[in-house]
Amino acid sequence: MRTHAVAIVGSGPSGFYAAGALLDSTDPPVRVDMFDRLATPWGLVRAGVAPDHPKIKSVSGQYEQIAARPGFRFFGHVCLGEDVSVEELLERYDAIIYAVGSQTERRLGIPGEDRPGSHASVDFVGWYNGHPDYVGLDPDLAAERAVVIGAGNVALDVARMLLLPDDDLRATDTADHAIEAFAASGVHEVVVCGRRGPVEAAFTTTELRELDHIDGLTPVVDPAQMPDAAGDENLPKAIRRNVELLRGWAEAGPDESAQRRMEFRFLRSPVAIVGDGEDGPVRGVELAINRLEADDDGRVRPVDTGERETVECGLVLRAVGYRGVALPGVPFDDGSGTIPHTEGRIEGRDREYVVGWIKRGPSGIIGTNRKDANETVRGLLADLATGAREDATIPEAGDVEEWLSGRCADLVDLDGWEAIDAHERTAGEGGGRPRVKVVHREHLMGLIRK
Repeated sequence: MRTHAVAIVGSGPSGFYAAGALLDSTDPPVRVDMFDRLATPWGLVRAGVAPDHPKIKSVSGQYEQIAARPGFRFFGHVCLGEDVSVEELLERYDAIIYAVGSQTERRLGIPGEDRPGSHASVDFVGWYNGHPDYVGLDPDLAAERAVVIGAGNVALDVARMLLLPDDDLRATDTADHAIEAFAASGVHEVVVCGRRGPVEAAFTTTELRELDHIDGLTPVVDPAQMPDAAGDENLPKAIRRNVELLRGWAEAGPDESAQRRMEFRFLRSPVAIVGDGEDGPVRGVELAINRLEADDDGRVRPVDTGERETVECGLVLRAVGYRGVALPGVPFDDGSGTIPHTEGRIEGRDREYVVGWIKRGPSGIIGTNRKDANETVRGLLADLATGAREDATIPEAGDVEEWLSGRCADLVDLDGWEAIDAHERTAGEGGGRPRVKVVHREHLMGLIRK
C-alpha cells in the first residue's frame, strides 16, 4: 500500500487538527503538505486571539508537535489562485482539504459604515496582532471615547485592548507598532453596544470576569437594562453567571475614581455612523433603542421601538461577526459564507474536502475545530481506503518542493518558519514577552536567508 499525499490549504487550528488526524492513519498511510499564503502558520491563534490571553495561545504547542511528525511539511507564501491552482494541486495530491477560515467581516449595511475612524474588528485585531495585511491600518486613537458594536467575545477583546494599562500590554506579544499607538491613545471610555439584552449576549463568563482584574478600569451597566433577578434560576448556568456579573456591576455603580470605563449598552442597534459630510471622520453612532419580542418558535428577537440616541465618539469598531471568502476554483455559498459540503466532502467535487469556519461558519472555540476536522478526515480516509487512488501517479515529495520553489520566489518551508519563530521568541526574552512579532515580508525573508 503506497503512502497517499494530502494537501491542506490553510494553517490555522482546523488545518493542524486535520493534519494530525491524517498522520495518525496507517491504513492507508498519509503524508501531509500544508500551505498558507502567509509566512507564518497557526491562523487565528497567532493573529486573532487577544495578546493578553497567553493560555489560549499555548495551544500552538500542539501544532508544533504535529509539525514535527514524519510526513508533515509546511509551505508558506503560497497563494491559491495566484501561485498555484486547484487543478495543479489535484495533479500532485490524492486529496485537498481547505482550512482557510473566515477572512473578512460581516457588514452592518448602514450609512457611514466606511467613514474614516470606522473599522471592522477583523482589521483591528489583525493590526494589533501583527498580521501583515493590516500593519498599515493606522487607526486614529486620539478620541476619548470609542464605540464597539457587538456583544460577543471579539467585541470584548477589542474593547479591553483599548483600555489595558500600558504595563499589561508590554508584557504581551502585541505588535510593537500597536503597543506604541495604544500607549499614546486618548481612549479612556469604550461603549459596547448589543442589539439584544444581557441574557442574549454571547460573552463568556471568563472574559467578563477579567474586567474586574484590570487596574483602573470600571465596568458600567445601566440597572434599568437588567432583567429581574427572579428569572435567573430558569437560565442556563453559563448565562446565569454572565447576568449575575453584569447585575453586580449595575448595582455597584461606576467607580468615579477609575481612569478608564467600559460601558455596556444593551438593546441598541446602530442605524448610522455619523460625521461631517458624506466622507468626514466618525463623530458618533446613531442607535435604535430596541425591545425584545418572542417569535412563534419562542426565540427572542430585537424590535426597533422607533426611539433613537446618539453616542458621540471618534472611533467605531464593528464586531458583529466574521465571514468566509470564496477561493478561486472552489464552490462557495455566498449566503452562508461557507463551502457547501456533506460531512466535509465538498458537494459536486471529487477529492476535495473542507474543515473549520469555512466549513461550518464562524462558531465555536478553538477546540471545536478538532471534532470538526476529525469528521472530515474520517470521510477522506474512507474514500482513500476504497483503493480507487492506489494506482494513481503522484509526484515524489522532492519533486513537489522543486515545483513550488519555481513558482514562489519567497517560499517558506518549515525550517524557515522555525527560524522566524526562534528569532521572535529570542527578541521577546529581554522584555519578558512571549515573542516580538516580525510583521513585514522583507524582514521575514531576511531572517530565513541568513
